Amino acid sequence: MPSHTAQELALRTSELVTLPAIYHRVKQVFDDPDGSVLDLAKVVAADPGITMRVLRVVNSVFYGFPGKVETMSRAVSVLGMQQVHDIVLATTVTAVFSGMRPERMDVARFWRASAMRGLLARAAAKGCGLLDAERLFVGGMLSDIGHMVMYMHVPQLAEQALVECRASGVAPDVIEREIIGCDYAAVGAALLREWRLPNSFAVAIGAQINPLDGAPHEFEASLLHMARCAVGYDGELIDSASVVATASPAAWQITRLEPQAFEGACAEAASSLPAVMGLFFAEYA
Repeated sequence: MPSHTAQELALRTSELVTLPAIYHRVKQVFDDPDGSVLDLAKVVAADPGITMRVLRVVNSVFYGFPGKVETMSRAVSVLGMQQVHDIVLATTVTAVFSGMRPERMDVARFWRASAMRGLLARAAAKGCGLLDAERLFVGGMLSDIGHMVMYMHVPQLAEQALVECRASGVAPDVIEREIIGCDYAAVGAALLREWRLPNSFAVAIGAQINPLDGAPHEFEASLLHMARCAVGYDGELIDSASVVATASPAAWQITRLEPQAFEGACAEAASSLPAVMGLFFAEYA
């Protein structure tokens, strides 16, 4: 039986798919203790395509600001450097993968489910009172990127794992480790490290199966875990009783979310999905 490591699949992907230079310039300013709002606005404004995308997101119902935000300097001052960094990350990652059509994969369904996970993780984070809840949108949207990688490099094995998972009811990660040699969470975390994305994303995504493995980001890992349990393969929400039954008790304890509040987050995510698909995945909306 072929055996692949998460690191091997991530390396093969990073050789094919690189993040645009604009993201690395944004991250450089963001990571610089002396980097300012003005510095970040200048870097983003130098790329008209990214500027247009960021302003579209900022002015969408996703954020709901009163009045139109027309310049990057205004966008950065309204949103803050963290959120602009995260929007640029979300738009660049989805852009570099948008042309990918891996064999045996329904790409439209994949991105729909990814967007729903991102929205649900964000809504649940807001329900927990997390100040930077927007970060969870990006984390949720990238949480399944490991499956994209698997379908790019080992499509037959990825499909076999999916078929066996559905037939047996055994968790996907267990089947994937048996058939492929690694699971989607480990592959996603390895790719994010390879791309040198913020470590918090890689840790939380790597620990989404077992949130207690995600210290010091077990809170974010728990929200990604719950979003994973609540969103089906096709992006549709699973009924809340099943989510309560299947999600790790540790995740409920760490987040202190009540099932009723989680249901509210599900409703919020579902209502936002059409707008977000139009913003990030117009070709699949």
